[in-house]
Amino acid sequence: QVQLVESGGGLVEAGGSLRLSCAASGSLVRIMGWYRQAPGKQRELVASSPSAFTTNYADSVKGRFAISRDNAKNTLYLQMNSLKPEDTAVYYCNAQRLRIMYWGQGTQVTVSS
Repeated sequence: QVQLVESGGGLVEAGGSLRLSCAASGSLVRIMGWYRQAPGKQRELVASSPSAFTTNYADSVKGRFAISRDNAKNTLYLQMNSLKPEDTAVYYCNAQRLRIMYWGQGTQVTVSS
């Protein structure tokens, strides 16, 4: 059984910061990255860390967001700085176990202008 629990979302003013966390339970689970979905839009990749040496960021968040991992806790973090209203979305973490993908329940991030 794989469970992903996201936390850290909330309401913040433009220019502010938030730190999202995604904690995974279950064996052989690797949290791959963060996605987001704004109202009326498709889910999009925000940042991913598919391996220990690889990180990828959407162009829209480069230089503002940073992904990090605590392997001992099997937790993935997304530090979001200089937030903009267009960052408003539900943020989901994504994990893989034995080639099966799993999603968390999502955490709402709202950035006011």
